Amino acid sequence: MRNIRTILAMLFILVFASCQNQNEQEKADLIISGGTIYTVNDNMPTVEAVAVKNNKIIFAGAATQIDQYKNDNTKVIDLKGKTMTPGFIEGHGHFMGLGYNELNVDLLQTKSFDEVIQKVKEAVDAAEPGQWITGRGWHQSKWNELPENTINGFPLHHAISEVSPNNPVYLRHASGHAGMANEKAMQIAGVLPLSKESMANLDVEGGEIFRDEQGNPTGVFNERAMTLITKHIPESTPEKDRKAFELAVKASHRNGITSFHDAGIGKENIALYRKMKEEGKLKVRMYAMLTGWDPELLEEWYEKGIEVDSSHLLTIRSIKLNCDGALGSRGAWLLKEYTDQPGHFGHETLPMSFVYTTSQKALENGFQVCSHAIGDRANREILDRYEKAMQEQPEKTEDHRFRIEHAQHLHPDDIPRFAELGVIPAMQAVHMSSDRPWAIDRLGEKRIKEGAYMWQALLESGVPIVNGTDVPVEPIDPLASFYASVTRKTLEGKPEGGYEPEQKMTREQALRSYTLDAAYGAFEEDIKGSIEVGKLADFTVFDKDIMTVEENEILETNVAMTIFDGKVVYQK
Repeated sequence: MRNIRTILAMLFILVFASCQNQNEQEKADLIISGGTIYTVNDNMPTVEAVAVKNNKIIFAGAATQIDQYKNDNTKVIDLKGKTMTPGFIEGHGHFMGLGYNELNVDLLQTKSFDEVIQKVKEAVDAAEPGQWITGRGWHQSKWNELPENTINGFPLHHAISEVSPNNPVYLRHASGHAGMANEKAMQIAGVLPLSKESMANLDVEGGEIFRDEQGNPTGVFNERAMTLITKHIPESTPEKDRKAFELAVKASHRNGITSFHDAGIGKENIALYRKMKEEGKLKVRMYAMLTGWDPELLEEWYEKGIEVDSSHLLTIRSIKLNCDGALGSRGAWLLKEYTDQPGHFGHETLPMSFVYTTSQKALENGFQVCSHAIGDRANREILDRYEKAMQEQPEKTEDHRFRIEHAQHLHPDDIPRFAELGVIPAMQAVHMSSDRPWAIDRLGEKRIKEGAYMWQALLESGVPIVNGTDVPVEPIDPLASFYASVTRKTLEGKPEGGYEPEQKMTREQALRSYTLDAAYGAFEEDIKGSIEVGKLADFTVFDKDIMTVEENEILETNVAMTIFDGKVVYQK
């Protein structure tokens, strides 16, 4: 009898301890309530409270039920009327470019060539003689006025050269598809003064050097011709890379970005990201695309296979191909000539044969292909190559999720092909806001109205859209893209009613494009992109309700807080 009592007592203790442990497991590390919480979950679009344990959501529902998840160790955040959404995902950007834009000469906000010159002068004054001055962000079509002398609508280098006689200067266009070099940089590159040898080097396949009437370079190097200059710019240092990385993390957090699709990286950046992860500094979920400019890197990864990080901090399972240029520099590859440059069709910057073979190998090895295409011809040619590869390996195409990055200008016949082939358009709505006022000069009214920035047509065809900014082409601010998505206006609020208003997204569609649909574009919709039990605790808090405020208030909204992995990483 005594033995039985002893056994029963021990069982009671074990059951009680188990209940205690189970009860403790249900207690949250973090509870958030007191505002409107948009879940991007169709079954429960809004909730009143969210509970988090470790880095996962354990409850999302009514505020009356939240107390059962609370104990003395639970941190409580009162939103005080603010609005929370799933953590925003930058669906196409360049992470190190974001960081370096904060280290180098930032030209994104310049409104004239004179402002560019002044910023170069300031950088030269602070530099040592002979030190390279680099920057990015100028865009002649966004200036209030052009300088008196231009060629093909672009300025000439002389005024910049005058303020930088002893420093080589290279200023990358906002699009990243052109750049301006000063006289010193061109001398180093061997394209000034002109000689028979340098003349021969001025013809670059897939690129163009702008020249004046005498045949001299104007300083503008378009597409692959940029390498004539960039190969002479000294490589970055590890210290500078780390600094740029840390600045990019901070900029992401300030803007409510908790995940980032990095559109094209090489071995050096992969090594850096791994190092930062080991040190606990990778505080943005990175979905990295391997650069297609390095075929050896691709072969190495075909052999190795995809890498999906169990902590969901660094995933490598996609390939970025740069297939044409940008519209601003007339590098986008078009089916018909540019309206404002007859006889010019843009550039095929990567052989379509390589797109086809890459698509074949990607399907064989489980990789996603993400191809940059802005012009309608580039989009068509890529869809053709995707389709051919898929037809040859139908058993590999069930969930390929191939993407086209930008998909800005489409022939009407190609719009339904995205859904038919299961190809995801990754489109940056803010490009419409920035480019539409002058894009009509490049394409003409018919092509603009029938095939430019066709968000609603693509959504209605049955494909999701991945949104973003293409930072540092545009600032990383997701609210600018959200505003452009739902208004089709410039950031100055013009025109009334928006450009081609029938292509506007609803606010629900725009929010999905920055959250759940962006997660889908990275095979991650099961772990993030919506506020549901079991998903990662990444949230963005805004000081206004972006789903209900007047249109003009969207751009006045601020990120009030960013929560990453269940922890507050930014608070305004």
